[in-house]
Amino acid sequence: MVVLIVVASIVMTNHISDNERKRCFDRLLTEAHDIASSIETSVNNDREVLQLLADVVAQSDDFNSPQLWELLRSFDHMGFMSQLALLTPDDTIIYGAGQSLDASGLLSFNQELIQGKHISPRSVSLLDSKNYVLRHFCPVNRDGKVVALLYGVIMVQDLPVTMAMRPYGGKGAMFLIEAESGNFLIDTWHTGRLGNLRTYTGKREIASGYDVAKFRRGFAQGEVDYIAGKSRTIGAYLYLHYRPVGVNDWRIVVSVPESVVMANALYIEKVLHIFLGVEIFCFALYLLWVLNDVRRVTAEKQRRLETIQNIHEIEQFLFNAHEKKENLFAAIEKLGKIMDAGRINFWMLDRGLNYHFHWEHGQPAEECEKVSLPPVKLLKSFAAGSNLFEAHTPQQIAAIVPDAIKAAANSTAANDPAAPADTVNAAATEAVVQVLGTKLRNIIAVPVRDVVAGQLSGVLAISNVNADATNVPLLQAMGFSFGMFCNNVKNRADLKEQGERDALTGMLNRNRYERDLPELFEQFRAALTCIYIDVNGLREMNNTRGHDLGDVMLRTVAQAIENYFPEKYKYRVGGDEFVLFVPNGDEAELTKCSQDLAADLEQYDYHVSVGIECESDVETISHLIKAAEQKMYNQKRAFYARRERRNMHVA
Repeated sequence: MVVLIVVASIVMTNHISDNERKRCFDRLLTEAHDIASSIETSVNNDREVLQLLADVVAQSDDFNSPQLWELLRSFDHMGFMSQLALLTPDDTIIYGAGQSLDASGLLSFNQELIQGKHISPRSVSLLDSKNYVLRHFCPVNRDGKVVALLYGVIMVQDLPVTMAMRPYGGKGAMFLIEAESGNFLIDTWHTGRLGNLRTYTGKREIASGYDVAKFRRGFAQGEVDYIAGKSRTIGAYLYLHYRPVGVNDWRIVVSVPESVVMANALYIEKVLHIFLGVEIFCFALYLLWVLNDVRRVTAEKQRRLETIQNIHEIEQFLFNAHEKKENLFAAIEKLGKIMDAGRINFWMLDRGLNYHFHWEHGQPAEECEKVSLPPVKLLKSFAAGSNLFEAHTPQQIAAIVPDAIKAAANSTAANDPAAPADTVNAAATEAVVQVLGTKLRNIIAVPVRDVVAGQLSGVLAISNVNADATNVPLLQAMGFSFGMFCNNVKNRADLKEQGERDALTGMLNRNRYERDLPELFEQFRAALTCIYIDVNGLREMNNTRGHDLGDVMLRTVAQAIENYFPEKYKYRVGGDEFVLFVPNGDEAELTKCSQDLAADLEQYDYHVSVGIECESDVETISHLIKAAEQKMYNQKRAFYARRERRNMHVA
């Protein structure tokens, strides 16, 4: 088995290494593809700018107009272009107001015109013979005739800076090459020098598995491929990825040292080799250990399997105990039988609602009718961060019930008022110890904590158990399981709360509204008031200023309603509609509150329409709501009528 595992590990190591090398090549391809796409995008952007400017130039009758060149100069150094110029049909270059150059024999209008929109090959600058340039041409059409060629001058030596291409964070090099001529347009490896591809490919040691002839052929034909060769500068292999760029016959080449492009692969190979060595060493130790300790391990595993099986059975009961309380009782009984305990107490603390479940040997588990909290000493200990409480003597057990000692002391003092306080306390303690000693031999308790938030959610305690080293770990494991049960109870309550609450305003939602209507009618039909509130201008706010401000508006109105109407029954029943019910409400007082509410909201320039309907001996709840809604609509129409008259007056 060990040999099979080692062989499988070696196979997997080679597989992982091969895959990682493939990912390294994929990253090299991605880097080159991204650079090529960026170049294509930039060239297309420059071409769009040139076309727009050519349309402007076509409107000008004077190509030497200062105003025209002031406009054109504002587009210098935009994109790849460093300067703009015009080539006229007489082979004259105009590069500024009153600035021109005779380019006869150097630059031909007719030859460039034939090619339309295009970028010329690398050539020497007409203004500075020490620099290479590219010219991005765009025809200037006037009345269906080309009257000039507008072109942007691209300074080749500035391209690395303009493109700001730094493959592999600057650890790699990037080349931009004209396929037909082999001339370099960008060479970030040989800074300050632009040579020709043919001077490089024949002078490098090529890595095994790569072919220079294939590279030359594929490079010329625009293929996408790789090649690796040894650098004379750093003495290490360089991995190159080449691909065409969708501009002229340009080719992009990204070159990265093996230590960079294969960094992850080399590191993973090293780690995997170390892992194989450690694995073989550990297997050897493991075999020796198994041979010497097989009986003990087998017995321990069997005991653990039984424990896990028991825990699993309890967890199965607790899985849906938040929906079926009888499963909680079954889990408590199962735990008592597993641990051979005399009794189990489980207190669950749920947001102010406390539950106490109790089980004694030979009796079914039950929920205590009289709700009680765990002993204060246990709560303080677990709240302080303790994860275990143990008491194995009557004195230790009595210490966790100080109230019982205090009650006994008060009783003793009442019977013998002249007795000293120390004597009374000692006698009370002894009496409590004797009583507890007949009922409890020991207590082990663990906190039940929320598995997500970590706060105390309950206490699990067992009593009268036999001494066993497995009791504490098993009880602590059960504490986690009961924590999952408490979390399920909390989540169920939260989901119910979320299903009944409007997420934006925090008010009860329409689902709860529909469910509460019959109950409201039955409970308060003798005297019930409905308040119908509508937010004016919410749609206009959403359409003109955005839904975020509309949400702020609704939250502000909802908070104001909470402030002025603290009653329980408040609902958001629509996008901008709120319905409130007030049992036994005073109409005058509620009207005053609604007026104060409207006045308070006007400071934010928010407006509401309110309809109030008070009825005694309510006939139907729907009639009550419709009456309040109609009053609200009357107020709403009056509001918009006033606003319309105000707008007409302003106009």
